[in-house]
Amino acid sequence: MDAPIPIDVDTWPRRQHFEHYRRLVPCAYSITVELDVTAFTEALRPSRRKSYIAQVWALATVVNRHDEFRMCLTESGDPAVWPVVHPAFTVFNPERETFACVWAPYDPDFGAFHDVAAPLLAEHGRATEFFPQGAPPDNRFDVSSLPWTSFTGFHLDIDDGWEHLAPIFTLGRYAERDGRVLLPLAVQVHHAAADGFHSARLVNELQALLGDPTWLEEGPKP
Repeated sequence: MDAPIPIDVDTWPRRQHFEHYRRLVPCAYSITVELDVTAFTEALRPSRRKSYIAQVWALATVVNRHDEFRMCLTESGDPAVWPVVHPAFTVFNPERETFACVWAPYDPDFGAFHDVAAPLLAEHGRATEFFPQGAPPDNRFDVSSLPWTSFTGFHLDIDDGWEHLAPIFTLGRYAERDGRVLLPLAVQVHHAAADGFHSARLVNELQALLGDPTWLEEGPKP
């Protein structure tokens, strides 16, 4: 695991914003949107690939484009940026009605990522441990899925969570409206790490990625 790269706060445009929302008015915010995934679901229909893993990869791709969503704190409490962050995502055990948290290393090639991440769903679908792979890496962000319900609002209250700068994502159940397929997505963000502009850009880039799902195309089978 590569070490995080410290931010030069003397030249950082968000230095005052970071200090304000980290120490003076520590706060997080959440935004819930509906993504148009009509083209995405159509592209997946004839595919062997799993929609959940594709959603996780799309999130990881956009997150890894931007420093503000790869931020962390050094041991001294100073801001730093991971060179890459990996998605940790939930796997539901229907017999126990509990979930496990697994993670997969991010790969910019969707097919390569899917080949590693998809087997985790089957391997740990009956897991009894919260982290069946052991402790996840520090350079990760979290994704949860609520495929049983759609929603238009979702917020997490994190007690004393002011050290947690990584974004948290929650996916919901598809909804159909006016011939379109919509995916609820809740984004939880520490205000010290990112402002509304950054979160809106992330959502818009994710919408563009899901709206042009040519990356889902599978090559010839070996």
